[in-house]
Amino acid sequence: MKFGVTIPNNWGVEDPQQVLEFGPLAEDLGYDSVWVMDHLFNTGYIRERLADKPYYHPMATLSYLAATTSKVTLGTSVLVLPYHNPVELAKYAATLDQMSGGRVILGVGVGAMTEEFDALGISMRQRGSLTDECIDIMKELWSNHLPRYQSKRWDFSDLYFSPKPVQSTIPVWVGGSSPGAVKRTALRGDGWHPTGVSPEGYALTKREIT
Repeated sequence: MKFGVTIPNNWGVEDPQQVLEFGPLAEDLGYDSVWVMDHLFNTGYIRERLADKPYYHPMATLSYLAATTSKVTLGTSVLVLPYHNPVELAKYAATLDQMSGGRVILGVGVGAMTEEFDALGISMRQRGSLTDECIDIMKELWSNHLPRYQSKRWDFSDLYFSPKPVQSTIPVWVGGSSPGAVKRTALRGDGWHPTGVSPEGYALTKREIT
């Protein structure tokens, strides 16, 4: 069994150095992984918890922690995938994987905050299909010498993509326990990343996924 800890990039810690100290501390204490979360605005329940205090960018936080740690896995719990351009995110994640020596896991989810989707000009009704496409595109970019992908949203072919990750592909863990998340895990994920699930529920869903 392995143990991870969440870095408080999402808890309104006003001194960023206090957030960043958690990475080396977690490694020194023997934790196997550190995790960060993803939101764009202090709205809804986040506003209630943080008011005007900062919520730091997950990938920027992990980039710093990659330089101040040497062993812990660096994970997102979770990135709201429709908020991110999949080509740019694939490059960011692959670069981070290279610079950390192959320590990256991308936990991903579909998102749930209407205000953030509206601010990005993205239809929340399309979040599931966007997430599926983003996963497919990133895996294509990481895995193939001359990646190709074509859809109504994205179209590229025979373009060399670099860097490739140190890992054969960066593990994508699908967050959530909805039927859609479970199906996405089975079809596209390398791991399942639920919260608030009982041991019995976890075992039952794991059998469904496999």
